[in-house]
Amino acid sequence: MFREHFAFRETITTILADSKEFIEAAKQGLLSARAEVEAYIQTEPYFQMTYEPLSVSDDAPLTVRRMADAGFAAGVGPLAAVAASIGWAGVEAMRDAGAEFGLIDNGGDIVLFSNRDVRVGIFAGNAPSSGKFAFVVPPQKEILGICTSSATVGPSVSFGTADAVVCFSRNPAHADAWATSLCNVITPENFSDVIPTESSLCGVYAVSGDWVGTCGVLPKVVPAKVDAGLITRG
Repeated sequence: MFREHFAFRETITTILADSKEFIEAAKQGLLSARAEVEAYIQTEPYFQMTYEPLSVSDDAPLTVRRMADAGFAAGVGPLAAVAASIGWAGVEAMRDAGAEFGLIDNGGDIVLFSNRDVRVGIFAGNAPSSGKFAFVVPPQKEILGICTSSATVGPSVSFGTADAVVCFSRNPAHADAWATSLCNVITPENFSDVIPTESSLCGVYAVSGDWVGTCGVLPKVVPAKVDAGLITRG
């Protein structure tokens, strides 16, 4: 397996693939999607700034429409879904190039399809369980988004207190937007009340201090020693 760190401006990724050919395809997909978003922001600057859902035209680029749709689904601004939406385009490019396995971690938001088990470490800052467990994600023929938001780790804006909220969805943009939305509000006391009853989410895993909350269908969680050096960062 090949692993490559690829960064372009704010897009900071780790790409996993079975050949260099598929890594190059991923890069082209990432750059193309990012260019779509940048061009759209030039014509609609508010798209980048708002923390509220924002409508876009039907002829807007695909990545822009995915972000806007996710924002409305989760009640957040479209930029809450930018990392997974761009990663989604990169993974689609790998699949279209003939890959049977592809994974892009865009700043902690993972999009993948796979013909094998994949272990995804759970990092939640200073929480006692952080770095000690991993999801064992079984083979995925369909693209899957595994997206994380944190109020205590990383540079992203959060209005909450949770150390990590991980959302799983077949729609990676929705996983990203919901991770942001839920991390803004989740506490151990309100967890079951704020989880959406109808959404595209497969499952939610939340950590706040020594508390862990789960909902939906999640991959198996096993003990693991998470290598912090593998965490995608700038």
